[in-house]
Amino acid sequence: MLVLLCLAQFMLILDVTVVNVALPDMATDLDLGRQALTWVVTSYTLCFGGLMLLGGRLADVFGAHRTVLAGIAVFTAASLVTGLATGAPMLLGGRMSQGVGAALLSPAALSIVTTGFHGAERNKALGVWAAVGGAGSAIGVLLGGALTDGPGWQWVFYINVPVGVLALAALPGLLPARPPRPARLDLPGALLVTAGTGALIYGLVKAGDTGWSGAATLLSLLAAVVLYGAFAAAERVGGAPLMDLRMLTRRPVVAGAFLLLIATALLIAFFFLGSVYLQHVRGFSPLRTGLVFLPVAVATAVGAHLGSRLVGRIGSRTTAVAGMVIAAAGTAPLTRLSHDGSVYAGLLPGLAVASLGLGAVFVTATTTALAMVAREEAGLASGVVNTFHEVGGSIGVAVLSTVAAAGVEHGAIDGFTDAFRLSAVVAAVSAGVALFLVPRGRPQTTGGPHVH
Repeated sequence: MLVLLCLAQFMLILDVTVVNVALPDMATDLDLGRQALTWVVTSYTLCFGGLMLLGGRLADVFGAHRTVLAGIAVFTAASLVTGLATGAPMLLGGRMSQGVGAALLSPAALSIVTTGFHGAERNKALGVWAAVGGAGSAIGVLLGGALTDGPGWQWVFYINVPVGVLALAALPGLLPARPPRPARLDLPGALLVTAGTGALIYGLVKAGDTGWSGAATLLSLLAAVVLYGAFAAAERVGGAPLMDLRMLTRRPVVAGAFLLLIATALLIAFFFLGSVYLQHVRGFSPLRTGLVFLPVAVATAVGAHLGSRLVGRIGSRTTAVAGMVIAAAGTAPLTRLSHDGSVYAGLLPGLAVASLGLGAVFVTATTTALAMVAREEAGLASGVVNTFHEVGGSIGVAVLSTVAAAGVEHGAIDGFTDAFRLSAVVAAVSAGVALFLVPRGRPQTTGGPHVH
């Protein structure tokens, strides 16, 4: 059961990074512009993050085993549709449906893992679950390159189909069938927060074409503010709110959410920008691009491992600040990219160093957010923080693709250097914010579940 559930979770994490290497080939075959390319990445993480809390509530209402199977079925079917896409509408519709399936599957599967194992076995199972997240990101870049260079970018999505069919065939006989627990569903809240984030991302992407003062940009950003306000109002008066907004008044949770938002925004945007730069400007093949990114993904995992040790020794604040400073230092050389400079002496070491720092920030964010949170609230706190994790990737790609618009569309090197310059500034400013926002001391986590 654990192997199959982790395999399903592996697909979800894989689909965050596996697509980046295939983007240039998708753009060529389907005639996609910068906006459509950006939405290929952001539409998945938008629906995944925006609907994750609702997915967890559905697991309570209908039973985790039913929700897991429904999530796998939706994700598998959506992967097939996305691979068969003949244009942007079908491609983006498939990606959004993949996100819906992921939002159903991930929290329900984690619920089964945390309740199906006890004592030391639970810690081992959660360790395997966490390792799958890191492995999915690392293998995603390499697998994306190999599949795109081989049978074609469509197989980035087709590869999920046999895995999903296998899981659907084997899991029903393995999953524990626990009775559902009656609970009210906050559908308005889920729709408002997802629509608000969608409007925000649309406005950020549109700014690359119409400018920050363009009517479409301003109206979208205004709509996002209104929708977020409506979401906050709905959560305050609702009988069964999707998110307890009081959780966002707690300093450790706010600090963890902030760190995850920034770290994910930078890391996912690095994969996006780096992939387009290497293939569109430098003429790298998808496989060679994947090989370049493999050390970057490994550096992220190493940073996470080091961060988990440092948090306990020097505290959350020092680790978070150091991680962001390292990320800024690694990004700084990327502001001097050129059309003919060595990738292995410039882009690769810069991204690897930056990712090492961000990996440490990921661990610090999670442990900080769950510090001093009661055990019965750990699930809610981790759900809130992981929502910021997924949404952060969407926002990061939207903002930096807009700044790098000339580079993404025409291969202009200035577009990429401007985007990396902004990334370095954001990392440096975030280090300063972390110095005051992250609590002192070494956090004592509750041991509650994490999504990733």
